[in-house]
Amino acid sequence: MLSTILIVVCVVVVLVLGVIALRPPVFHLERSMVTKAPPERVFALINDFRLWPAWSPWENIDPAMKKTFAGPATGTGAVYSWDGNKKVGAGRMTIANTEPPGRIDIKLDFFRPFPANNTTTFTMVHDQFGTTKVTWAMDGRNNFAAKAFQLVMSMDAVVGKDFAKGLAALKAAAERG
Repeated sequence: MLSTILIVVCVVVVLVLGVIALRPPVFHLERSMVTKAPPERVFALINDFRLWPAWSPWENIDPAMKKTFAGPATGTGAVYSWDGNKKVGAGRMTIANTEPPGRIDIKLDFFRPFPANNTTTFTMVHDQFGTTKVTWAMDGRNNFAAKAFQLVMSMDAVVGKDFAKGLAALKAAAERG
């Protein structure tokens, strides 16, 4: 009887590990919003890390969070590092590329609670009706632990709601001018 239980447990463990291993090695998530603000105004709010407190959903989670800035004040090479409580962790963002007023690529490195290296992209597309569609996307790789985590919690559900909240605040800030 004990050997049968042990065999069943081993089979279940192997199956779970197999399912985890077969999960996608990469992820992509994105959210969009439309604003009446011109793309130049939205671009400016994203291109300067010092302006992120006006709209970023993570800025006010830890009021004691330590922030440092390096490199140029705006654009390619600008760096923003943070070190906060367990909710915000620690990491660094570096603007890798800008194409004013339509695109900003950011290299995003998390140090804790889980190390990760992702790419974040903001695109602003102006249309003939005077509105600007802003898309916030993030791409990255799933290691084994991330694949296991995503069996019970969707990355899209967890981070997607923060993207939507941030885009709503970005819209409000851009429309205020």
